Amino acid sequence: MADRFIGLESFRHGRTPKLGIVVVNLGTPAEPTTAAVRRYLAEFLSDPRVVEIPSLVWKAVLHGIVLRTRPARSAHAYASIWTDAGSPLMVESAALTEGLRSELQHRIPGPVTVELGMRYGQPSIKDVLGSLQRDGMERLLVLPLYPQYSGATTGSVADAVFSTLATFRWMPEVRLMGSYCDDPRYIRSISDSIRDHWRIKGRGDRLLLSFHGMPRATLEAGDPYFCQCHKSARLIATELGLQQSEWEMTFQSRFGPAEWLQPYTAVRLEALPAEGAKHITVACPGFACDCLETLEEINMQGRNSFLKAGGKRFEYVPALNSGLSHIRFQAARMLEHACGWPELSTGFDPAQLEHKLETTRAQASSAGASH
Repeated sequence: MADRFIGLESFRHGRTPKLGIVVVNLGTPAEPTTAAVRRYLAEFLSDPRVVEIPSLVWKAVLHGIVLRTRPARSAHAYASIWTDAGSPLMVESAALTEGLRSELQHRIPGPVTVELGMRYGQPSIKDVLGSLQRDGMERLLVLPLYPQYSGATTGSVADAVFSTLATFRWMPEVRLMGSYCDDPRYIRSISDSIRDHWRIKGRGDRLLLSFHGMPRATLEAGDPYFCQCHKSARLIATELGLQQSEWEMTFQSRFGPAEWLQPYTAVRLEALPAEGAKHITVACPGFACDCLETLEEINMQGRNSFLKAGGKRFEYVPALNSGLSHIRFQAARMLEHACGWPELSTGFDPAQLEHKLETTRAQASSAGASH
């Protein structure tokens, strides 16, 4: 009977145990073409966490309508934000991961490997976990880059991680980091980025905090996302010292005919000029890195809608991306979540570890182990 579990391709007695850290973002098409976007959307929209419609019904709609019409439009949108370095989401996620790698390797005494994985597209969570396992990972820490928890985001990352680990013969210890919607370091970083923007561009009449939308049915089913977005927005406004009339929060990226969380960003952008808000600042605190939804939907489509409706100035505050404050507060969260693991021990001694491993190798060899 064939072994259904994945072993270690090059298992060695006395191998160096490592802490593997995976930073996870949503993902992006490999290039801004219809074919690449279709492959990406097929994977993304096939996730039952993302679209909670009976599988047979949704599969017919997805393959019969959505994947025949949406990829070309989305490819055009992606092309409008694509850079020489590639997708902004990939560029910033990779830079953030590199920043975390540098920060943590200076602060974690033991062996640690920090990698980027994407929930959809490449590098896939499955491939990254497989690589870490072969490299000696015995402990795994996963950071989903979603400040507010939703089943469609953090929950879906958990699905991908644990379904992959379920195929491993030797599973690592696992810790999955969750929501940081009210972490004071996150609130300060977002608030400081808005303050810095105001110092350069001016404050304007209104601050609009736009979060990614979700179908209202998810709230009614018990998903905490709506409440966590409200909590983040309230804490940011409080940190900035704003009165209720000086800010508001909305939800963007509505898709399909169902009712989604309200108020809708697109509707409010068209209404604000008539209400006297001619100069607005828009920030998207639910996005760790800039992407299609912030750069094209908000800073292009949203800007145009606001100006056409009579607005005079539209200012977008970039996501935290790979900025130093983002790196530092995420690194601090990681150290807290990995607390107690041997790699973080202040008494960790690489020479002592190597001596222990040599002893293990010698004992295994004397016992007749082949490797």
